[in-house]
Amino acid sequence: MAHYVYIIESLLDGTLYKGYTTDYARRLEEHNSGLSKYTSTKLPWVLRYVEVHDDKTTALKRELMFKKQKRIYFEWLFEQPSNILKK
Repeated sequence: MAHYVYIIESLLDGTLYKGYTTDYARRLEEHNSGLSKYTSTKLPWVLRYVEVHDDKTTALKRELMFKKQKRIYFEWLFEQPSNILKK
């Protein structure tokens, strides 16, 4: 099973949200349906970055690292080959 770290951006105010999932398309739909308390107030959301990992532990460590980064890092990251949305 693939494990994903993803970043979505609010079209309302540009907020970035970082998360972990095993199904990023379903998770984006959940965010845009208001099923997540934090993201329900900043609709709509668009997928900006998805990174795949072979195991949950690695993906969760990467998500934690993302939560400590500044916006400029993500602007760079969105354009990197690790972003499977760019393929």
